[in-house]
Amino acid sequence: MQFRSFLPILAFAAGFALLSLAVTNSYYQLMLTLVLVWACFGLSWNVLSGYTGLVSFGHAAFFGLGAYATALGQNHFDLSPWLMIPASALIGGAAGLAIGYPTFRLRGHYFALAMLAYPLALLYVFEWLGYQELTLPIKRENPAAYMQFSDHRIYTLLALGLLVAVMVLSLAIERSRFGRALLAIKQNEAAAEAAGIDTLAWKLRSIAVSGAIAGMVGGFYAVVLLVVTPPSVFGMLVSAQALTVTMFGGIGSVWGPVIGSAILIPVAEVLHAELGARVPGIQGVIFGLAIIGVILLAPEGIYWKLRDRWRRRAGAAATTGAAVPTEPAALPPRTPPGSDAPVVLRVRNLSKSFGGLKAVRDVSFDVPQGAILGIIGPNGAGKTTLFNLLNGFLPPSAGEVQFEGRDTTGLKPHALCRLGVGRTFQVMRPFLRMSIAENVVVGAYVRARTDAEARRLAADAIERVGLSAIADRPASALTTKELRLMELARALAGQPKLLLLDETLAGLGHGEADEVVAVIRRLAGEAITIVIIEHTMQAMVRLVDHFVVLDHGAVLVDGEPAAVTRDPRVIEAYLGKKWMANAPA
Repeated sequence: MQFRSFLPILAFAAGFALLSLAVTNSYYQLMLTLVLVWACFGLSWNVLSGYTGLVSFGHAAFFGLGAYATALGQNHFDLSPWLMIPASALIGGAAGLAIGYPTFRLRGHYFALAMLAYPLALLYVFEWLGYQELTLPIKRENPAAYMQFSDHRIYTLLALGLLVAVMVLSLAIERSRFGRALLAIKQNEAAAEAAGIDTLAWKLRSIAVSGAIAGMVGGFYAVVLLVVTPPSVFGMLVSAQALTVTMFGGIGSVWGPVIGSAILIPVAEVLHAELGARVPGIQGVIFGLAIIGVILLAPEGIYWKLRDRWRRRAGAAATTGAAVPTEPAALPPRTPPGSDAPVVLRVRNLSKSFGGLKAVRDVSFDVPQGAILGIIGPNGAGKTTLFNLLNGFLPPSAGEVQFEGRDTTGLKPHALCRLGVGRTFQVMRPFLRMSIAENVVVGAYVRARTDAEARRLAADAIERVGLSAIADRPASALTTKELRLMELARALAGQPKLLLLDETLAGLGHGEADEVVAVIRRLAGEAITIVIIEHTMQAMVRLVDHFVVLDHGAVLVDGEPAAVTRDPRVIEAYLGKKWMANAPA
């Protein structure tokens, strides 16, 4: 990253430092410190939930462990917070791994509820251990060695240094392979797996970093307040504050938790001081109102609301004279691979049952190198289920899949992607907040060792599908044809030997379908083997070398297009009698 990327952070730090030095009132000084503490904690939550989309209601577990580790270290072993705060980070990271490995097997609200259980359990454990209120001892001799200062502005400056470090780390994550992998998981986990991302491994890294930051912040929080109680560090409101300041400011951004904390913490603290005696729990009311407000007015937070508005204005100004994407030229007819071509994909007796339903039944076929195989059949014939078996999204009930002579049955999608199997989806799965180039870079990481190599592979893949002129355009602004080509480029960036294309022509007009067909034909000419599911038969008969027709999960017919499209069984089960009258010559 370039140094100028950090300039806004440094400018913010300089301004906040000047403000803190100008404030002499101890109460307002504490408020400034708490703004920074909760901003750090919000960034911790953001590293996991903001970037992966897995909502955590349990970050108080890491925060509380850090706080108690620092307090207990000083009380029982006379260990300085200068030592225990880094140790608390290690404890938080280890707790993240211990919690994450079993919990990441859950999805959606099950994951959120499971995460909520951890801090509640720890709250009761620490109360049972007798730590209802743990006070850090005051050090009269050499207090600075125990992070005790009479001038509270030093705490604010230390918290500011901590926040700057966490912001720089978050920015580095966001703009690296790490961050792009997490954002891909957030926007579409299945597409991320198909692009070669080991989603479990990256989520474990994410929760370890997130837990380490939270543990460190919890240790510092204990030093600032000098007292730790289970409700104050493991309570529901603790996790809620991390979630709320991030949601309010902007999930999945470096600045979101800072914005949310700078607005909500002072409001909540002032109202608590003024009305807390008459309205108990006023802080919870403020955070609840903040969540309601942001859901209604800015669902992704203030930062994204303002940024999207600015980008729309900038995009409108730049529309005039915008470049038009170059379309790939139509290609001459290609020669199918000969009988001596090596077999890339071999499927033998593949079956899949869901209870009593047999979705795929004893399917067998071979695909030689450089061939284009079309898989067709009526809706519900088992085509997409077959693809999910070939691509590792489903384990087979029986049978075997071989890729380049290697048994790949049961391998995960990211492992198959590393071997050279690319995949697109029937329902498009773009990473909408990323540009075309960023989407395709995600697919390149499976093959690239460095970011520079990933960008080069992505640029080459984008050029091969004809989208170079609009590579910086966000995926959310693309047409259906551009999205289809972008997903194809994302698969190509991983340099696959075999491409599985699931209804790549769906939703396209006749002319658009011809353009995409031209791209696919050219890829086959580059020795990429292609297996495609498609309902657009007019295009398919001109594209494929061979058909496999499925009906009720079994192979009905297997042969060349001319023979298959005239087979009475195929006409009756799939094509219909009108096909013969309109079939291409």
